[in-house]
Amino acid sequence: MRVGVEVGGTFTDLVAVDGGEIQLRKVPSTPSSPDIGVLNALDQAGVALSGVGDLVHGSTVATNALLERKGAKVAFVVTQGFRDILFLQRHDRRNIYDLRYKRPRPVVDRADCFEVAERVDASGTIVSKLDVSAEVARLVPLLRAGGYKSVAVCLLSSYANAAHEEALRVALNAALPEMLVTASADVTREFREFERASTATLAAYVQPVIDSYLSRLETELGTRGFAARFSIMQSNGGRIPATAMRRNAISALFSGPAAGVVGAIRQAERAGTGNVITFDMGGTSTDVCLVTDGKPGISPDTELDGLPVRTPVIDIATVGAGGGSLVWIDDGGMLRVGPRSAGAEPGPACYGKGGTLPTITDAHVIRGTIRPEAFLGGTMEIDRAAAERAFEPIAQALGLTVAEAATAALRLSTANIVRAIQLVSTEKGNDPRDYALVPYGGAGPLLAAEIAEEMQLSRVVVPPNPGVLSAYGLIASDFSKITAITRRFVVDADAPEKVRAAHTEMEAAARADFESYGLKDGLGFEFVADMRFVGQAFEVPVELSPQTLCHLDAQKLEDLFQAAHHRIFLHGGSRGQKIEVVGFRMTVTRAIEELPAFRERASEGTTPKTSPVVLPDGGPGTAAVHAASSLKIGEPVAGPALIEGYSSTTYVPPAWAVARDAEDNLILTRAAQ
Repeated sequence: MRVGVEVGGTFTDLVAVDGGEIQLRKVPSTPSSPDIGVLNALDQAGVALSGVGDLVHGSTVATNALLERKGAKVAFVVTQGFRDILFLQRHDRRNIYDLRYKRPRPVVDRADCFEVAERVDASGTIVSKLDVSAEVARLVPLLRAGGYKSVAVCLLSSYANAAHEEALRVALNAALPEMLVTASADVTREFREFERASTATLAAYVQPVIDSYLSRLETELGTRGFAARFSIMQSNGGRIPATAMRRNAISALFSGPAAGVVGAIRQAERAGTGNVITFDMGGTSTDVCLVTDGKPGISPDTELDGLPVRTPVIDIATVGAGGGSLVWIDDGGMLRVGPRSAGAEPGPACYGKGGTLPTITDAHVIRGTIRPEAFLGGTMEIDRAAAERAFEPIAQALGLTVAEAATAALRLSTANIVRAIQLVSTEKGNDPRDYALVPYGGAGPLLAAEIAEEMQLSRVVVPPNPGVLSAYGLIASDFSKITAITRRFVVDADAPEKVRAAHTEMEAAARADFESYGLKDGLGFEFVADMRFVGQAFEVPVELSPQTLCHLDAQKLEDLFQAAHHRIFLHGGSRGQKIEVVGFRMTVTRAIEELPAFRERASEGTTPKTSPVVLPDGGPGTAAVHAASSLKIGEPVAGPALIEGYSSTTYVPPAWAVARDAEDNLILTRAAQ
């Protein structure tokens, strides 16, 4: 049996696949202790852990620790003269007109920063040798007195030569076994000192939190009979054994959104679609991602709470427009949606858990696109009257009826999501009309057709059980790891040999890592050189296949860069302009043994033939109601219609039709205009 459990902001989702049988569960998340939500999901699904051979987990624990500033107390050890690197940051301002602008606050204070005497230059040459014994003898009393739980070590140019950093890490580990010591070279081996220092301190900040969380969870799973493979989802869309996650927790910051993208890609491939825009609308936020030919974009870095994180992530744009997003009126009398959310506690007003403020979920209940008796297969009570009461102040302030106010909120939410999709499509030179929209999350399929209408998309692919697709993406994901190193040199006659040497070095290291995970067979490798014109401040990725590497010369390397540069910027510079290699990235992947099938859960109870709804134009209407599992394959149903499943409802507006395919996907198509 394979089991995936994904902890979200509002719900914890579980998917268990055993041969042809599938178990689904959505239970409320427990933000104060996410492992309780995981165990609750396992209990309610009746999963016997002794029979589970593959358990994959994704969570927001690391992200929440950073956003809520609830990580460990960290000491920062740096080369003499660089104590203030985290506070000087970059000489930019996010808002140049804000007179009260403040730089993002690091997770350590200046009093927590300590210097050591050593120096390594950018080529890796030791300029000033580190006296390890003397420095550790001086640091240990200070670190013990400070009450630190974790230590981040980031020495100058350790990306080029990590000898000093590694020696210091080993010595501190021996002297302070009660503290977790994180070396920047174990987190990122790339230049740009501030970004590397920021990533190292953030990794050290969340590492004790993740370590404690995984220890509690593994202990409890063990007492319940689990003794098989346990993996954690990473931000790059690949899983990794939980033991490896303890060495680099920062790689799991966005595991939940990444798992959803993987699940969407797998189901879209089954529908014969490789170019898709994934659209994950959960309880707190909406995440969108552009996928071309079955591959999502990978960004080498990201930001969290304004701080740079140098770790590979799936290129996802996020807006605060989830099902739990609050609907409110600003000081100027304008209607707003998000980014504030009702969260899991108390949740939307219709949940009956004490929430009184209006949310997008309440708007759907009022509009009729969520039928209270069908929510989560009828297992969770929904209070329509409470939703209407929550929207009454909004309606009065705008001079509208409650139904009109709810419809206006949904239109605004649609506009916010369209803007997010434009960030990953049109603003990066991609025409969204060449893509199909793949919605998931509990709220995604409710707005998908209207979003597609706004963007002139003609096809929407709704996966089976879309409300728990992220949990399915966990068990459908491959093992994967992305490593990067900095190697700077000008493209000349010697460059090809340097490229091949870097490839050999990185492949050997990757194979050693995966062998330590017990995954030494069936590995695949992708190799990318980051290149730029000399003088540029940014790099362009250039893919280098094994065949290309075998026959690579200086001219070929230059031509590949020119072509990649032109694809992005529509110009390739002038011939003769110097080009340099800045670094390399290698992705190693080990495919899962077998892709588990994903089928729509059979519906329970009776489904009415029709139900009243408020149409997108605000007028009253009637929608046909169907259980997702009862639709006949290939037979279209015209909108307006509600297609109800256990985890989500798909709304088919007028001028659209829906049909179920052989893989249980719902294919929505727009009538020709």
